[in-house]
Amino acid sequence: LKNYFIYFATVNMFLTVTGEYGDIGKIKPTGASQATAQQDKLTYKGVAASRKLALTDLCRVEKYKKIILKAAAQCKVDPAIIAGIMSRETRGGNGLDKNGFGKSGNGFGLMQVDKRSHVPKGGPYSEEHIKQATQILVDLIKAVQNKHPTWTKEQQLQGGIAAYNVGVDDVDTVANTDVGTTNNDYSNDVIARAQAFRARGF
Repeated sequence: LKNYFIYFATVNMFLTVTGEYGDIGKIKPTGASQATAQQDKLTYKGVAASRKLALTDLCRVEKYKKIILKAAAQCKVDPAIIAGIMSRETRGGNGLDKNGFGKSGNGFGLMQVDKRSHVPKGGPYSEEHIKQATQILVDLIKAVQNKHPTWTKEQQLQGGIAAYNVGVDDVDTVANTDVGTTNNDYSNDVIARAQAFRARGF
């Protein structure tokens, strides 16, 4: 019985870290494009650029760590992915206007819930917002699973992350998962940032 509880605790700890939808540690992302890296005037691109962008945002994202972890546990998603999306979408809130909207005026909150597709819940920095956005991500991952049942869990996870930016209809092949996403690098950049956040305790 004692061994059973040790095993159960270990499994729960594992699920808290990786979620139920695949493990970002098994993915080899290509990272940020030069266009994305240019946000911080970086002279390099790829995973190194994604990590640098994530670390720049770390102090901002860490302010929301408690509610990120709570939303992750409720939705069974890797908290590092939530942090990665938050970094990519709004630089941890740095890109929001006084009303909580991004540059386009359509995306709301830290994770940019699109008001054209969803009714935003809560304030832009709230637990309710992060929970809503994370559930949207889960729904998109499940939609990719249904569309591409032969893909691996990690491929479906990456497809769901791409769909968070561009929609499920445009996620057609593994090789072209990011084609049509912002700067054609969305999921690869988010995953590389997420890996950096995981290394920092998310």
